[in-house]
Amino acid sequence: MRGTTVPPGTPCPTPPPGGLPLHRLEVAGPGAVPFAAGSFEAVGPLSRADHPHRHTFYEIVHVTAGSGTHVVDLARRPVRPPHLAVIRPGQVHHWEGGHDLDGTLVLFTDDFLVDHPGDREVLRRLGERCWFAPDADDHTRLRGLMAELVAEHRQRAPGYESVLRSLLHVLVVRLARLPVRAEAGPAPAGRQAALAEDFARLIARSDAARLTVRECAAELGVTPGYLTQAVRAATGRSPGRLLIEARAYQAQQLLAHTELSVRQVAARTGFADPAYFSRFFRRETGTSPGAFRKHHSRHHQSLQGPRPPA
Repeated sequence: MRGTTVPPGTPCPTPPPGGLPLHRLEVAGPGAVPFAAGSFEAVGPLSRADHPHRHTFYEIVHVTAGSGTHVVDLARRPVRPPHLAVIRPGQVHHWEGGHDLDGTLVLFTDDFLVDHPGDREVLRRLGERCWFAPDADDHTRLRGLMAELVAEHRQRAPGYESVLRSLLHVLVVRLARLPVRAEAGPAPAGRQAALAEDFARLIARSDAARLTVRECAAELGVTPGYLTQAVRAATGRSPGRLLIEARAYQAQQLLAHTELSVRQVAARTGFADPAYFSRFFRRETGTSPGAFRKHHSRHHQSLQGPRPPA
């Protein structure tokens, strides 16, 4: 898969106005294994990024301590360790209010599944469930297995690639065995779940900020009422509320990553009146557009795996 891994220090490509950053997996060089494993601290600050973004790789994260909210696509889940999540390439994902997060992350591209191609379908299904609440025994087993992956990746002993692939296969199989628990919350049924996912992809578009709920429903081929029902079942929130958040997020991206004036940002996000835009932005973010630009303009780097010891 081209573009899924990059050399260390390679910045993410600048997203289009209103688009989402795309994080890629850093590897040591040409022929390096497209795999990384380590703690939040070892992987780096983007492992707990608070800005919505997409990955070109799979992420399995096992949180053993900390608090906050984990957001994947349109769904939100309070972090109550042990918290385990499977995030597929392309899913929109970030952390809100993450405090003292600790645990282990396993990152790998689709290429790494060459020995067990059937794991791709298993991971697809795991990603649909996304979150898991392992009991004490499952937690202990998973913690030990992920520690083995971290150690094998760090030591890079002869034959470590095949060991990593075998351990990852065991991890995927064991995750697939985890029961669906009530804590994970009821999932919307079939068509509604698919519609909610389609809506998530739609509002991630750069022009989504200008859409209304009625326009989204028409584009998705359903009534506004049915769209609202499906999105509420998946997220607990209305599509109107999510569109407002998408509009605010697009404005944040334009302020942080472009030279556009506040008036131009207002126009790009569908506001004819810059003063009304400023009131909207302050209501949604707690700060003015100017203050946000001053304090939040930053360049997002690619997510990196922990460095091997010298």
